[in-house]
Amino acid sequence: MTDPVTTQVLRYAMEQIADEMGFTMVRTARSTIIKEIMDITCAVSDAQGRTIAQAHHAPMLLTGFEITMREVVSRFPAGTVEPGDVIAANDPYLGGQHVMDLHTFTPVFGPAGTLVGWVASIAHHADMGGSAAGGVAGGLTEIYQEGIRFPMVHLYRRGAENADVFAIFAANIRVPEKTLGDVRAQAAANFLGARRLGELHAKYGTATVDASAAALLDVSEARIRRALEAMPDGDYEGEDFTDDDGVSESPIRIHLVIRKRGDRATIDFAGTDPQVRGNTNCPIATVHAAVYYALVCTLDPHVPPNSGCYRPFTLIAPEGTVVNPRAPAAVGARTNTSQKVCEAMFRALALALPDRVTAGSHGQITNCAFSGWLPDSRRRFIYNDIQGGGAGARPTKDGRDGQDSHLARFMNTPVEAAELENPVRIERYELLPDTGGAGRTRGALGLRRDIRVLVDETGFARYGDRQKFQPWGLHGGLPGAKGAFRLNPGEPGERALRSKGFDVLAAGDVVSLRLPGAGGMGPPVERDLALVEADVLDGKVSPESARRDYRVALDPATGRVDAAATKALREG
Repeated sequence: MTDPVTTQVLRYAMEQIADEMGFTMVRTARSTIIKEIMDITCAVSDAQGRTIAQAHHAPMLLTGFEITMREVVSRFPAGTVEPGDVIAANDPYLGGQHVMDLHTFTPVFGPAGTLVGWVASIAHHADMGGSAAGGVAGGLTEIYQEGIRFPMVHLYRRGAENADVFAIFAANIRVPEKTLGDVRAQAAANFLGARRLGELHAKYGTATVDASAAALLDVSEARIRRALEAMPDGDYEGEDFTDDDGVSESPIRIHLVIRKRGDRATIDFAGTDPQVRGNTNCPIATVHAAVYYALVCTLDPHVPPNSGCYRPFTLIAPEGTVVNPRAPAAVGARTNTSQKVCEAMFRALALALPDRVTAGSHGQITNCAFSGWLPDSRRRFIYNDIQGGGAGARPTKDGRDGQDSHLARFMNTPVEAAELENPVRIERYELLPDTGGAGRTRGALGLRRDIRVLVDETGFARYGDRQKFQPWGLHGGLPGAKGAFRLNPGEPGERALRSKGFDVLAAGDVVSLRLPGAGGMGPPVERDLALVEADVLDGKVSPESARRDYRVALDPATGRVDAAATKALREG
């Protein structure tokens, strides 16, 4: 037994362990995707593999631990692991996400020498081999093309590197000095977390820590059940579409029904399209993360995120669909389908809890990898760049302009960091006016980022989305703008680029990434006139959009609202 005060103290202590692990990794990593973008997360689990605490990083990676830990606990029971061991896995068909995300798991031993828990980390690496540098090219058709897979191997034994595994690793990646440095940063984070959790068990006793962990799981479960009970019973349907799979031009339907009864809910993906040839298939761990993210942040956004949160939910994802593909389907671009799972979830939840959700967001993640050879040293470079877009309008506030929204919470790569380490020049980085859907609250603006490459034969691998289907408005709000990729904008050779694919660029070529905006909420004519005026003066909304979408007339000389002309326009 434990008291509530001790339980809370231990809760925050374990969350602090996970956060400290994450910051250790960020501060010791080599590649910008970890040290700047922070495409990582860390977690603390009990001896049964249940998540007790998670770092405040990427929610998308949460249930990757949940599912992969079942395999870890099954394959490595007590007596088969020792202090200082690190188990590594990145197989999407063993609970992983895509091969670029490497899981690492380290056992933790208590004062009596018994296995008392696990710490884990996951990070997106700059390169894992495969047919495209950076591993982010759209249109790949088998997982074998996406990079080296580790099925669950000892990366470290008793604190020492497994030389054979590191040798195989180094032989299959393009930038070993960065990737292996990042792997060692991940291991360092695990060693720190294992030491901190061991100290916690030594200070409070394993019985107290275990009792508090069990109580935390029960508390989170009870809070989610109470929130479900307050939600009306019913069947709530939602859907969205991924533009295409990077091979064909056919859209991919994501369809689901939330069947809520009492304090339980079932999420059924019947009606979702079969798995596709390209790599927009979404592994089941990522689907779980998307579903749980949408449910938890809508029902109780302040609940401690642990395994107890997920007990009231049942997920049905038929095998062979794009949300539960069969091997060896390619899955590298799964983020753009997982974003649509989130969007479909929010469309369904809007029917039951209309004041709790946002309008449609940019609903995609644009992940690019520029790669080639540094001319002065003939060394390889890989520059990963991840971009978001506009966040959906909120019931009482506008959406947040130019940010990552669902699942990822990634930071941007600062211009200085990108240009310091790679032969590129960032020539534009700005908000795109008129990309946010009009509404009582406005959808957020998308971003434009123009990148000039400075060396010949630079590979440009990428996947993005939301270039065919607009972000949806809600409750009378208008949809947001679609995205687009352009090569050499404003020049004679300007042309559109597919959202998913691979091109080879010449020195001087400019890639223009134009990210989608987001949907508005509520009728645009209900928007405060002062807010419309401020948006026009800030350059976020054009005078033409103010007139067309908000029915607001502006004085051409001052840019201020012309009240009489606005009244006449609306009456007319």
